[in-house]
Amino acid sequence: MSDSLASFRELKGVGPATDPQGAIGCPYVPGSSGGYRRGQTIAGDWVACGQTNDWKETGMRKVIVHAWMTLDGVGQAPGAPEEDTSGGFTHGGWHLRYFDDTSRGWVVESYAAAGGFLFGRRTFESLAGYWPNASEEEQAIAQPLNTRPKYVVSTTLTEPLEWQNSTVLKGDVAEAVLALKRQDGGDLLVVGSTQLVQTLIAHDLVDELQVMIDPLIVGGGKRIFPTDGAARPLRLVDSQVTTTGAILATYSSTGA
Repeated sequence: MSDSLASFRELKGVGPATDPQGAIGCPYVPGSSGGYRRGQTIAGDWVACGQTNDWKETGMRKVIVHAWMTLDGVGQAPGAPEEDTSGGFTHGGWHLRYFDDTSRGWVVESYAAAGGFLFGRRTFESLAGYWPNASEEEQAIAQPLNTRPKYVVSTTLTEPLEWQNSTVLKGDVAEAVLALKRQDGGDLLVVGSTQLVQTLIAHDLVDELQVMIDPLIVGGGKRIFPTDGAARPLRLVDSQVTTTGAILATYSSTGA
């Protein structure tokens, strides 16, 4: 195994979305990805009113990042030595030794719950070359991947794509993914695709992070998280430790 805004917005705990001014001295202002949040900009810095993450859009699909990463945050080439050697990366295949029954079940559960998948081009092409012809014993993963909608961010791929139920997202990535979140359907699972994950996090489009953190430091490579200097509080939803010493953790970007 190498992710109509007429739906109402609820301002969690601070009043109805139809009151765009909010409490006196603490206005609601548009959030970066739609909806409203309370606070104001002072000397160029955003200052929230008494709490953080106090706004939430409802009626929208979640974007969930499902990632395997090293302890130093690298997500490059987890599955095979030649999977991605760009940048001179020589540690491909680092992840497989840390799989056990617990982590396999965690992956299957996440894939089975997905309403659709989001990929960058490299991850999409890697998966498309294998999973359509997966063996019978691999169908727990293959079935959701093959039958559910798949969206790939690419400037070079064109439709129709050979892998069934696949669509190319073109243009501005943040706008395209936000449009998907507004559509009806189940949550969207982002698999692999480190560059895409960084873009989605930078635009506040990720609702949940599901990460398997392996007890390994590789010292370099493509990382999961952006290095833009922004602080992004998260709330731990669930965690467990595997028999191989890896940590399975789920974090929510709301309520932190």
